[in-house]
Amino acid sequence: MTIVLPPRHRRRILAVGAATVALHFLTISWVGGRIGASEQRREPAQGIINAELRQAPPPAAVPAAVAETAPAAAPKAKPRKPRPAPPVAEPVPVPAEPAPPEPLPAAAPPAEPMAASQAGAGPAPADVESAVQQEGPTSTRRWKVELPPSARLELEVRRKDPDGTNWSGSGSISWQQDGMRYQVQQEVGISLLVARFNLMEVGSEGVIDDYGLAPAKFTQKLRNRSATATHFNQQEQKITFSASDHTVPLLSGAQDRASILFQLAGIGRADANQYGQDIDILVGEDRKAQIYRFQLVGEAEVETKMGKLVTWHIVRPPRPGSYNAKLEIWIAPSLDWYPVQIRNTEANGGITTQIVTRITK
Repeated sequence: MTIVLPPRHRRRILAVGAATVALHFLTISWVGGRIGASEQRREPAQGIINAELRQAPPPAAVPAAVAETAPAAAPKAKPRKPRPAPPVAEPVPVPAEPAPPEPLPAAAPPAEPMAASQAGAGPAPADVESAVQQEGPTSTRRWKVELPPSARLELEVRRKDPDGTNWSGSGSISWQQDGMRYQVQQEVGISLLVARFNLMEVGSEGVIDDYGLAPAKFTQKLRNRSATATHFNQQEQKITFSASDHTVPLLSGAQDRASILFQLAGIGRADANQYGQDIDILVGEDRKAQIYRFQLVGEAEVETKMGKLVTWHIVRPPRPGSYNAKLEIWIAPSLDWYPVQIRNTEANGGITTQIVTRITK
């Protein structure tokens, strides 16, 4: 038997069925979404825990800060390298003395060496200087000396200060000798506008003996300084100074700063070949006395107001430990061996040059 529902009931049944189907569909979708989300959350976790086995790396160096707190195995001590032996000090080479210049060409043959009795049997130059300081022997080498005749030399003075300032002036040397006694007076001055100022005044007087000039007294007056006197006591064989308490043994042939010019002139005038070797002479100054070593540079031409003069150029170079100034002297054989040019180069660079302008006999 077939039951026929009324239309109103059929619509209700269809609505309930549709709602049931929709509810099942929503339930299935919600459950599926939860399952999918759970699987998605599990996938990265599987990637993090994936691992592979590798060989363990060597232990890293322990930082200094950690090393202080965490004890570590003590490193093995490295073998200590043998210390090198101290270097052996090599001897310092001592410069040889410069070879003396070759003998000068001259008509007369070279002078023969004098006997020890004539020369005074003096020690070597280096020993002489130390002997002077320690009051040693009282004689040096004897040179042949023939002094030039008396004359007056007028000089042009050129002065260059260490800072480069140039000055000009005039000077003079008065040389007097009668074969028994001698006297030297020297002045050096500069001109400023219409005035003239003396830079130096020196004088020497004494006798003439077998060694040439034998000074008795040397005086010196420098600008803005007091005059000084140096005495050569022939009887007591010593040199004394007014400006100091030094006492130096008086060696035969000793000179002072004024007489040395004409002693050197007399050595060349007696025999020019004597210039072919070092000339060592004890020279008294204002406060002390020391050995001057003169050496021949060679022949040189000097321009003067008297014309061009051929000269022998003699130099006393600086000597460490003794003197720092350089002294140069040009001696003219054609003019009785007078010193026609004198130049003093100071340790600070100052230079004073004196050039002859006139000679009056």
